[in-house]
Amino acid sequence: MTTGWTRAKPLLLATALAAMPAVAWAQPFQGVYVGLGGGYNWRDEIDTKTPASPFALGNQVRLNDANGYVGLGSIGYGFGNGLRLEVEGNFRGSEAGGFAGTAFPTTGGGRVQTYGGMVNALFDMDIGLPWLYPYIGVGAGYAATHLDGVYGSGIGTPYLLRADGTQGNFAFQAIAGLSFPVPDVPGLSLTTEYRFFGVFGDNSYAGTMTTPAGYGATAPRTSGPTTLTLRNEYNQGVLIGLRYAFGIEPPPAPAPAAPPVAAPARSYLVFFDWDRANLTERARQIIHEAAENSTKVQYTRIEVNGYTDTSGTRQYNQGLSIRRAQAVAAELVRDGVPRQSITIQGFGETHLLVPTGPGVREAQNRRVEIVIK
Repeated sequence: MTTGWTRAKPLLLATALAAMPAVAWAQPFQGVYVGLGGGYNWRDEIDTKTPASPFALGNQVRLNDANGYVGLGSIGYGFGNGLRLEVEGNFRGSEAGGFAGTAFPTTGGGRVQTYGGMVNALFDMDIGLPWLYPYIGVGAGYAATHLDGVYGSGIGTPYLLRADGTQGNFAFQAIAGLSFPVPDVPGLSLTTEYRFFGVFGDNSYAGTMTTPAGYGATAPRTSGPTTLTLRNEYNQGVLIGLRYAFGIEPPPAPAPAAPPVAAPARSYLVFFDWDRANLTERARQIIHEAAENSTKVQYTRIEVNGYTDTSGTRQYNQGLSIRRAQAVAAELVRDGVPRQSITIQGFGETHLLVPTGPGVREAQNRRVEIVIK
């Protein structure tokens, strides 16, 4: 018999993972995606109950656990900050395998099939490995469970219980997975994941019960209608699949380095880490060089223009480009440049140094340009 604690452990594990701090706010894509998956499903024993009547087995009977399969398809949207939302259709199937907990040994058969429609929220984590992105998620929706010729028959005892039909109820799931981007196909990822899927509540099915009138070898049999109620169906699955994000372009080749010039430069580029506006040691050296060279040429103003790459939303990137420009301007002032001669502008993800599509992290686009005019 599968205990409630055994059933609850996968869900508690997924909840604990969801409560952990995110390793980084990152996601390899932004936009619409589709996914397919399939694999192995294990359906736990399902508690049942039948009405108090001559055609009942009592309320301690359980539909046996069983191996089976699971398949699903999804379509969703990534927001560029690690969060994804998607809608999913899924299907699970397994043999019924008879009943446990009866007064007599049983055999049985038939099929249990579950169809679900879910809405999922997932979060991708960037752990610093370009070939691996863990993710976790939760989902809620509706699932219909179909009994197809499910029956249990006593061995050496002439009772026979059979039930058919389809009933639905609220469903939930917890998800933990890994995605592996395919290097030669931008936007395509292999996925592997674990899912804990449950259907809450009681689902009642019409059935018939044939039971003995006595225990002799030639005992007469009586038959009549009954109901079979399944209580709280739980499934565990391991799947592999594919996910494809639209609009992802391959990274461009690195731009060639600019040749050195003898005269003091009038334009300087300061680069930033992804989603950061703080200055690195190398960035401070470049800003110091620009400030020092500004004393060697005549100028009317110094423009400090901030830019970002295309990962993240346009609104967020606009603010980030301004913060980067402000950080560079403040360092110029510390290096002796008069504040009134500096103008600050933020251009967000426009005027890309290296053209890319949306949702692409390009290091050379995360920059501030200092222009001495």
